[in-house]
Amino acid sequence: MDPGRRRGDGRQLAAFPFELTATDGAARTGVLRTPRGDVRTPAFMPVGTAGTVKALTVDQVKQAGADIILGNTYHLMLRPTAERVKRLGGLHRFMRWDKPILTDSGGFQVMSLSGISKVTEEAVTFASHLDGSKHKLTPERSIEIQADLLGSDIVMQLDECVAWPAEEPRAREGMALSARWGARSKAAFGERETQALFGIQQGSTFEHLRRESSERLIETGFDGYAIGGLAVGEGHEGMIEVLEYAPAMLPADRPRYLMGVGKPIDLVEAVARGVDMFDCVLPTRSGRHGQAWTWDGALNLKNARFAEDDSPLDADSDCPASRDYSRAYLHHLVRSNEILGQVLLSWHNIAFFQALTAAMRAAIAAGTFEAFRREFRARHLR
Repeated sequence: MDPGRRRGDGRQLAAFPFELTATDGAARTGVLRTPRGDVRTPAFMPVGTAGTVKALTVDQVKQAGADIILGNTYHLMLRPTAERVKRLGGLHRFMRWDKPILTDSGGFQVMSLSGISKVTEEAVTFASHLDGSKHKLTPERSIEIQADLLGSDIVMQLDECVAWPAEEPRAREGMALSARWGARSKAAFGERETQALFGIQQGSTFEHLRRESSERLIETGFDGYAIGGLAVGEGHEGMIEVLEYAPAMLPADRPRYLMGVGKPIDLVEAVARGVDMFDCVLPTRSGRHGQAWTWDGALNLKNARFAEDDSPLDADSDCPASRDYSRAYLHHLVRSNEILGQVLLSWHNIAFFQALTAAMRAAIAAGTFEAFRREFRARHLR
């Protein structure tokens, strides 16, 4: 992008056009246009942690309706290493996915997975959870891994995700460091025409900190903005409290991405408050543990009540896993610890999350989102 390209208000134009096509209250639907294809919003991004959406082929993920998936810097930098992925043609070619990929910065996994991590102004240093080897991740190195080695389409700034609950001084410290790392991430990323950089709002559950975080990020200038530091233990109600104000602090003309969320009800309530993008391991993790998400809530296929239930999970679904296999068969696979049970339930759950975002897009476009939300809440908050 020509660094001189500016909007009328002097703000840098985004690398990827984000076109809002309809709003209904605070809920929005639109399209994020990337060189590798359009991302329809609200969008749910299946998590492909180590270059795979667990238990599924990329064709199954695509068939389920996903426009974009998420890759993980921390896992890929440790194994097979980002340099090897680069030598093998980049992450898209390596895993055979030709649509957009968003990579996270690695910061969250460093805090949650590595045995020992130490945060300084310069970097986070940590021991690998695989073999104990020592590594250092700076904002600049995170950008290099994501943008130059993995070759992702949407790159996330390195941030510090403060554990919950956090006292205000600790939350402020993490927010301020994340803002400074955001500026360093932007400087390292520069201006690119075929890749976008997102900043991450932090501030735990403190409204004034999230406001300051947003102001500092907007001053740096990003192609999109994420809401970080949620889904870390504060619970549904605690998250909703923050979402009452946090999305509106971010620019309306850029995508807003709620990181690591969540259950279907979380998605619906977040969309109602102006969020556009989500990622979560829940659909595949649930699927590997015998749980199926449906329009009527979660079903535990281990339960004996499904032993002779000949009906499919969803007769109206386009997904073969949802439509073509009986609950009795899925119950049998799960109880027998057969790998196919994990595959089919993961596929069904990914397809359900895609169907949910498609239904929200349609409801917002039709101006009926509030009715959709009311009905969904009635079935999922029992």
